[in-house]
Amino acid sequence: MKFEMVSYKRLTPEEVNFAGAALLDPDETTDTDLKEVNPELPLLPQSRRCSITVALLTLGGLIVVLFGIWLLGTIFWLHTPPSTKPHRPPPPAVAKSPNGTWLQPESCSQIPEAWRFDCYPERGVVVTEEMCHARNCCFIQSSQTKTSGRNGVPWCFYTPDYPSYELVSITDTEMGKVGKLLRNKKTYYPKDIDALQVEVLYEEDNRLRVKITDPAEKRYEVPIDVPVVQKKASNPSYTVDFIKEPFGLIVKRTQTGTVLLNTSIAPLFYADQFLQMSTSLPSRFIYGLGEHRSNFLHDVQWNTLTMWARDVPPMELTNLYGVHPFYLSMESDGMAYGFFMLNSNAMDVALQPAPAITWRMIGGILDFYIFLGPDPSSVIAQYLDVVGKPAMPIFWALGYHLCRWGYKSSDKTWNVVKEMRNNGIPQDVQWNDIDYMDHALDFTYDTVNFSGLPELVKDLHRHDQHYVMILDPGISNSQLPGSYWPFDEGMKRGIFINDSNGDVLIGKVWPGLTAFPDFSNPDTHEWWYQNLKRFHEKVPFDGVWIDMNEPSNFFDGSLNGCPDNELENPPYTPGILGGTLKAKTVCASARQKISTHYNIHSLYGLMEAKATESALRKITDKRPFVISRSTFPSQGKYSGHWLGDNRSQWKDLATSIPGMLTFNILGIPLIGADICGFGGSTTEELCVRWTQLGAFYPFSRNHNSIDEQDQEPTAFSPAARTAMKEAILLRYSLFPHLYTLFHHAHISGRTVATPLLFQFPNDEKTYGIDKQFLWGKSLLVTPVLEEGRDYVVGYFPEGLWYDFHTGDSLVSSGEEISLQAPKDKINLHLREGSVIPTQRPNTTLWVSSSQPLHLIVSLSEDGLAKGDLFWDDGETLDTYEKDQYAYIYFTVQQNTMTSEVLHNHEEATYITVETVSFYGVKTEPENITVNSQEAAFTYHNNQVLTVRDLGLNLSHNFTISWM
Repeated sequence: MKFEMVSYKRLTPEEVNFAGAALLDPDETTDTDLKEVNPELPLLPQSRRCSITVALLTLGGLIVVLFGIWLLGTIFWLHTPPSTKPHRPPPPAVAKSPNGTWLQPESCSQIPEAWRFDCYPERGVVVTEEMCHARNCCFIQSSQTKTSGRNGVPWCFYTPDYPSYELVSITDTEMGKVGKLLRNKKTYYPKDIDALQVEVLYEEDNRLRVKITDPAEKRYEVPIDVPVVQKKASNPSYTVDFIKEPFGLIVKRTQTGTVLLNTSIAPLFYADQFLQMSTSLPSRFIYGLGEHRSNFLHDVQWNTLTMWARDVPPMELTNLYGVHPFYLSMESDGMAYGFFMLNSNAMDVALQPAPAITWRMIGGILDFYIFLGPDPSSVIAQYLDVVGKPAMPIFWALGYHLCRWGYKSSDKTWNVVKEMRNNGIPQDVQWNDIDYMDHALDFTYDTVNFSGLPELVKDLHRHDQHYVMILDPGISNSQLPGSYWPFDEGMKRGIFINDSNGDVLIGKVWPGLTAFPDFSNPDTHEWWYQNLKRFHEKVPFDGVWIDMNEPSNFFDGSLNGCPDNELENPPYTPGILGGTLKAKTVCASARQKISTHYNIHSLYGLMEAKATESALRKITDKRPFVISRSTFPSQGKYSGHWLGDNRSQWKDLATSIPGMLTFNILGIPLIGADICGFGGSTTEELCVRWTQLGAFYPFSRNHNSIDEQDQEPTAFSPAARTAMKEAILLRYSLFPHLYTLFHHAHISGRTVATPLLFQFPNDEKTYGIDKQFLWGKSLLVTPVLEEGRDYVVGYFPEGLWYDFHTGDSLVSSGEEISLQAPKDKINLHLREGSVIPTQRPNTTLWVSSSQPLHLIVSLSEDGLAKGDLFWDDGETLDTYEKDQYAYIYFTVQQNTMTSEVLHNHEEATYITVETVSFYGVKTEPENITVNSQEAAFTYHNNQVLTVRDLGLNLSHNFTISWM
């Protein structure tokens, strides 16, 4: 929602320094070098010849002395706290030329630029040849320099034989293999872990898991539930090979031999606060890796994506609100696989044009999964088998939502709702931002300006509408003792985040000085529930919007700053906005119940969502509605997400589509952007086009900032208002289809808003498309995304398509087609072979959902089609799991449509099928029969056959045939 910008200083070469002097390798120090220190002194004092016994005693004594010195030095080194300054690397393993300059292996120049792996990834540093050679790395200046904040070809990169780990043993286990890795040479980061264990777990035929851990000491692991598999896959679709030295892991697809993982291309690092692993990619087509503003298809041209949850308006090349270390990659033959790095520490993910990817993390372990698909949809389903499939939303979550920061009173809020009703514009949910609160205090409302809030909510309920309020995690600590229960009770229960000294950490957010609940503590969940329950008794809200939960902090760290230690100043800091881990959040060294904030910072939004979802289940006894700004893998089980504080600009309209598609493949299908834009004032044309696109966001909310011009649909001209109304009514008519798509997301891990490549993986032209998308498999959305346009160009994959509105057919060979797009229209097309259930729309989904159905059938060239409908009461918890639902399957073949009730429920008895339209009937029928009874019909020259006034009960099977 709101934000504060922060600036930071970029280092110059003169400001770069190392701690301590260079450590010399005795093997590389010549006699000449030693003599230059004091040429007058011999290496050892001269002595007369002596007996063998004396010689042996002398030699033995010398060995004992040297061993003692080594032992003391080792003990001292182990007990010396790490420096908070950049770590001094060991000396280069290269020779010197006669003039004293460094020589590097000839193999350096033979490494193609695309395959150069960065040996000096620190940000804000101009790397010199001396600095690079101090890390034993190649140095070649590239013509492609760093520009526009991007990375370029690294000047400093690893030699082909750079030291790494050696695989010293490998044995079979019940689940796969386990091996031991040893490192013989120190790296340039402190606290190397010299001995590692690698576990390769054959969990499923299409899922492989690899864990690389420290066998001597337990390290932090991400506390989300993942499957614990007891039986090894019987017929894996992959092979795993090992390279002994330097250690490498190679995973191939058995069917094609495609290499999906090859970690031997660059050295493995595993230090206490620096883990690095690289792998080749089978193609340049890579998706996911949220949350970032970018195209849906990531750029592999030296593109580094930083992950560390941050409160910042969406912008390119910046770590944003959420962290999702998962990617989907296409292979050259149309197959796909996925990769998930289960790690929550701050990280950089570096893409390069080899193509290859490098993971750099500053804590935790290497714990990753590979999903073999083989198609994109299967990859996502397999990923969600691990992290959890999304929740089935309550029905009204799929309606139209209105919100703004700055209604400033309950009367103004109420007037907006009334104007929407008076104009017959659908609206299911009204929201309020922080201005409803008393001085921005959670669990309060302003009894002066929002005195009518309780009555407003009751009125919404009387009109089958719903209310959502915002909550920020920061709890004010500045109120009079005994006057603010949330803080007083929180202190009693000890549920706030503490600083490194064990005192409650104090930051600053909207109410002023605040404490932050520790949602990793189960006691905090109970305290949060009690607060929500107490407030619900005053204002009976229906859902909760959790914002500022990165967590955001107007201070860098805390009121008292942060200590100067290795958690605040790690040896390597990823490219975080602000340059430090504490930038606009709490101290990394802060203490939470299960770990330091350093490890679990990016889990804060997930943990708060989990607490909120649980509380709402208890309070409402219905499906919870939660929208969260910060997210992490498994978030879809607990909440949806919106794309943050966008702006009222055409660019933001366009970039909302790749954001929406990315979160669908990340398992959070309840996703949308602020319609018409949050920051800045919109224009009428922009708001119309955005409302048309927003009608097809899975989560559709118009949200506005304080003191900007009004942007609800009723604020514009009659023509614009009508265009927006028609777009929202169109969404409501498609509710049965949208609801069914969410059912499949919930039980099977499918996408709701679907990239074209998912349905056309063999058409490479679809791989970069993010200006169009599908709902499910069949409904193609082609919005206008540019100002002043009355047409739009869209790509149609090969096949037969139908205009959704008219049924006109379009045959494509796989080409771009220009479509007319007047200001009151959004282009929709149906893919051949589908059946889409629609419904007569109304102003709320409660009313719409009881209206008769209109089935739209788009026949394939050979007259086939299929589709389905999931139906329940829309709000009861776990209806699918409890068998409290109806499921109907529609098929068309040989001029006959069949509706088969595969699972029946009382809810289906309340719905009738009133109309069926068949697109693509090539000749006019002589007669139509419905359940063997003749029926009236109409047939148009564009090959659309329509049967009306059917009155067929949805809970009964039926057939419609034509001849």
